[in-house]
Amino acid sequence: MQLLTEPVPPTLYEAPSATHRTDFKVRSGDVTLAAKAWGDPTRPTVILVHGYPDNSEVWDALAGLLAHDFHVVAYDVRGAGQSTAPTRTKAYRLGKLTDDFIAVIDAVSPNRAVHLVAHDWGSIQGWEFVTEERLRGRIASYTSCSGPCLDHVAYWMRARLLRPTPRSIGKVLGQLVRSWYVLLFHLPVLPGLTWRLWLGRAWPRVLRRVEKTQIAPRPTQKQDGIRGVSLYRANFIRCLFTPRKRYAHAPVQVIVPTLDKYVSPALSEDLSRWVPKYWRRELTARHWVPVTHPEQMAQMVRELVEHTEGGDEPETLQRARMDSARKPLSGKLAVVTGAGSGIGRCIALEFAKQGAAMVAVDIDTAGAERTATLVRLLGHHAYVRKVDVGSAEQMEALADWVGTELGGADIVVNNAGIGMAGGVLDTSAQDWERILHVNLWGVIHGSRLFAQQMVKRGNGGHIINTASAAAFAPSRDLPAYATTKAAVLMLSECMRGELAGQGIGVSAICPGFAETGIMAATQYVGASAQEQDRMRQKATKLYQLRGLQPETVAKAALRAVLRNKPVVAIGIEAHSMRFISRYMPWLGRTIARISMVPR
Repeated sequence: MQLLTEPVPPTLYEAPSATHRTDFKVRSGDVTLAAKAWGDPTRPTVILVHGYPDNSEVWDALAGLLAHDFHVVAYDVRGAGQSTAPTRTKAYRLGKLTDDFIAVIDAVSPNRAVHLVAHDWGSIQGWEFVTEERLRGRIASYTSCSGPCLDHVAYWMRARLLRPTPRSIGKVLGQLVRSWYVLLFHLPVLPGLTWRLWLGRAWPRVLRRVEKTQIAPRPTQKQDGIRGVSLYRANFIRCLFTPRKRYAHAPVQVIVPTLDKYVSPALSEDLSRWVPKYWRRELTARHWVPVTHPEQMAQMVRELVEHTEGGDEPETLQRARMDSARKPLSGKLAVVTGAGSGIGRCIALEFAKQGAAMVAVDIDTAGAERTATLVRLLGHHAYVRKVDVGSAEQMEALADWVGTELGGADIVVNNAGIGMAGGVLDTSAQDWERILHVNLWGVIHGSRLFAQQMVKRGNGGHIINTASAAAFAPSRDLPAYATTKAAVLMLSECMRGELAGQGIGVSAICPGFAETGIMAATQYVGASAQEQDRMRQKATKLYQLRGLQPETVAKAALRAVLRNKPVVAIGIEAHSMRFISRYMPWLGRTIARISMVPR
């Protein structure tokens, strides 16, 4: 294995600055690999391995972001870019690609383990490297994006076919459909002919239309496409039909683009079997993450490299750690307002049971502390913040703290609210200000601030706003309360339309007469203190007789997140009110004339 330079420098190669790139060549057997490096070679080395039909240029943006902190090296794999190409298909087998990787790290970091980052077919190679015994101790960490281990895929498919269920069969069929091009690449003549006659010139246009991804035309694109087909022909059938048990000997971080059209997120489900130390991080992105989301990918790589080099494990990385069987909300951070009691506490606990870390927000610190303690007993991180949700300043401070200290929220539940009953004529301006402050402005602040944060992160997310069955029907007794909840419902629908393209779901949950503490604190405007106490007691008894538990509401909120439901009516009364508002509004207006307030 020999490093080739033109001309030969006095050292391995000229050490580049963070803004300067050095090009060099490495000999691996009968192949010459074109490589380039950025940054200080005394710092940890990060090796970037590209996929198909790319070459190392796909890493330019990411390399520039990492070069200020690390020594970054990218190379054209055999047959791509400026590297030379073998003539025989078997020369593209994973064993030969491993030889190439060893040649590169021998040249640039012979005495120190490197950090491997790979995408697409480079990631398939990366799995071979990180499970290859020859490389034990040579790889300090591995970040994989959009490329599974072919052997792991074979075992993943076998496990689901041996114990078939509609869901497991659907996952297998879904991945097979995504992999349609693999069959095409095994056909004689056609793939090469397609690249020669059309795709070589049209590739940037195809990516722009299909993947919404902009790349500059590359002079080697046609040859990259033609030669790279051998990667599939040399490896796919062998690995899928005669898989090997491949166990990783280095920490692995898997970046999962949730909008990937070619690699299903389900392929990472069984990785804990093969990887002792494993992090899984989702990104709302399409397949070409190094091009479309270099900042987010660079941050994820930076966090893992710094941690494996001896630094503290940041909160975002801690949440992504997959120590046991994955749960639906594993690695997620949820922020729940009104978490000190009732529906808010039950939602916090339900989400924690499904793997989420928690920020319990409430004006009642003692209640929020109790919720956080219960979350910790479930084995998850929990934090407490005392916040007046109607205060823009306090909510901005909360969002800033969550973003800075915890890396941002994945799920936000704007649940804090108060009750108010009594006619419009008895409701003072101060009463209106009070209920709007909490029930509406609290939701507006939470939705707006955390949605901005989610968009900036690019990881998607979900926002749940607690409305009410009262949002569906007018009532002479609940004008202020129903107005705020109807506004929350409409706000949620508007935001859902605005944020859909960002991978952010928005749901409004509309519970009926749930048995929570809200009735004990409801204000009955126009009534004396003694009358209010009596009406609260009667209303509480009625709600208890109804028996809709806050745990039921919490389970519905979880389904809203997992299934991305727009509006969730909870309870027979909520479904009835929604039906009447849609199909029999005249009946709703008639019912609105009847007073329901207990006297």
